[in-house]
Amino acid sequence: MSESTEPASFLHRHLLGIEGLTPPEISLILDKSEGYVRQNRQVDKKRDLLRGRTIINLFFEDSTRTRTSFDAAAQRLGADVITMNVATSSVKKGETLIDTAMTLNAMHPDVLVVRHNQSGAVKLLSEKVQGAVINAGDGAHEHPTQALLDALTIRRRRGHLDNLTVAICGDIVHSRVARSNIHLLNTMGARVRLIAPKTLIPRGVEELGTTVYTNMREGLKDVDIVMMLRLQRERMQANYFPSIREYFHFFGLTYDNLAVAKPDALIMHPGPMNRGVEIDSEVADDFGRSVIREQVEMGVAVRMAVLEVLTGNLPPIEDVS
Repeated sequence: MSESTEPASFLHRHLLGIEGLTPPEISLILDKSEGYVRQNRQVDKKRDLLRGRTIINLFFEDSTRTRTSFDAAAQRLGADVITMNVATSSVKKGETLIDTAMTLNAMHPDVLVVRHNQSGAVKLLSEKVQGAVINAGDGAHEHPTQALLDALTIRRRRGHLDNLTVAICGDIVHSRVARSNIHLLNTMGARVRLIAPKTLIPRGVEELGTTVYTNMREGLKDVDIVMMLRLQRERMQANYFPSIREYFHFFGLTYDNLAVAKPDALIMHPGPMNRGVEIDSEVADDFGRSVIREQVEMGVAVRMAVLEVLTGNLPPIEDVS
């Protein structure tokens, strides 16, 4: 499918994943994000669009970029923001996810932003609350706003997403970022390559519309975009490769490997980066080709757009003045 210019609305109650979204729905969020990029570059970054709304950030996993980005997005739209410290919450005392959902639901939040280490946990929670739920990453399942910010970064640099060849390289098997990007890029008409050792490639991933490579230089040949992923060693229960040194030698992004990509190929990474593991520092800091810091900026704009479209589907706030 290619990108669509048809007017679109976003009628979903939640944003649990990219899978199932249409090109017009994705384009709607990206188009709205463009306005927030401009707003965020002004001295006065705040609007009152979500004044009176309450956003709760519920992160069961550590996060810096995503949590801070959602905090900034909600505050710049004028919402009241509550960020729960799960390490000191009742969850650590044995409270179940369902009980937590029911407790939070009693506080009448408009939006819950949830990150959880188990795939499907965010969907389960969404079925128990009245407000909108945004998946900020669940296990190895999906991370939809990361894929949207990646798409915005690419579109702003290339002008389009269709017909681009994008290589996603690294720990595919544990990556929710990879899954969301595969769904989005295929939906918008891009060609997706996956590059990793066989041990880090999920079974049957070709069925999602990807081409798999186990040789870095073969996979990077003539690509437009190189998207690196970190090794998620905290999720690894076995030895997936002999050593870090060997992994970097065969699958690290260096200028030598990058030479076979297109001369203007963009370098991306969702962060946090492991320099000298999946990417060479000099490549990561290449001002002309690396858009890694730009991805962070786009994250706030995309999350503002997502909050706008989801709260737009909620009952309006009554004016009691």
